[in-house]
Amino acid sequence: MRIALITPYGRQHRNGNWHTAARWARFLREAGHTVRVQVEWDGRAADLMLALHARRSFASIRAFAEKYPSRPLLLALTGTDLYRDIHEDHDAQQALEWAHRLIVLQERGADELAAHLVARTRVVYQSAPDIAHRPVPASPFGVLVIGNLRAEKDPFRAALATAYLPEHSHIQVTHLGSALSDDMADTAALAQSKLPRWHWLGEVPHRTVLKHLARAHLMVISSVMEGGANVICEALAAGVPVLASHIPGNVGMLGEDYPGYFPAGDERRLARLLSLAESDPDFYAGLVSHARSRRALMRPEQEASRLRQVVAEFEQSTG
Repeated sequence: MRIALITPYGRQHRNGNWHTAARWARFLREAGHTVRVQVEWDGRAADLMLALHARRSFASIRAFAEKYPSRPLLLALTGTDLYRDIHEDHDAQQALEWAHRLIVLQERGADELAAHLVARTRVVYQSAPDIAHRPVPASPFGVLVIGNLRAEKDPFRAALATAYLPEHSHIQVTHLGSALSDDMADTAALAQSKLPRWHWLGEVPHRTVLKHLARAHLMVISSVMEGGANVICEALAAGVPVLASHIPGNVGMLGEDYPGYFPAGDERRLARLLSLAESDPDFYAGLVSHARSRRALMRPEQEASRLRQVVAEFEQSTG
């Protein structure tokens, strides 16, 4: 099939949406489809549209639905879609109704949808290939945070948590990700000057992110809103356990019984978990064990198979 894959962020952004779009395009091309990745649909004929983000891709979704109302329209929902836009934005709500299939990136995503939409919803976990985890010294205990500095990520929660670590702790937190505003950059500079355990390296190439991840003891994701974070997939691919804010998007990735949750916005609780991971081998081993069990859901072959199955539901009708 000829597939128009719409992502609101192009190659230059190198964010989660772009990585998802690039990966999905590869999976679909390997299955024999012709895929054009675009920020906005150019109107050229397509047998199927796969759009990421209900609100940001709305113009393309509307144009395709009006031009080809009977052709399949698949819509992948991001965190801002699920946990904000579809509850308050008319365009996002309309996009849901036009879509023949909705894709959520973790098992709790469908909880946010109206009952009549659940039947047309499919779960496609994101994935990452195995990342060789290099032996790391016990000290310092390296903790990694990956993500741009923006409000949805609650980016300074791990930095604030370092102020509550025991004096004898050897934890060092490294944050990788660009500041998306001058205010965020200023706050990061101030935090780095006041909190000696927290280090902000700014934007780095993805290969550098993976090198840091391969040497980390632990990763923290403190977001207040997530659709299904690809950084969790990459951490599990590297065998690195995660401490995560207890929000639906993270629970849908890591499972209800995962022992590494802290209340969103609670740096004191995060500090206690960080200290426990550093000092209690049994707790750390439990994190590793749970993370390993969830890894099976997030392998590339699983993601490719699930995505291709969603598209295959429409191959006969379009053929």
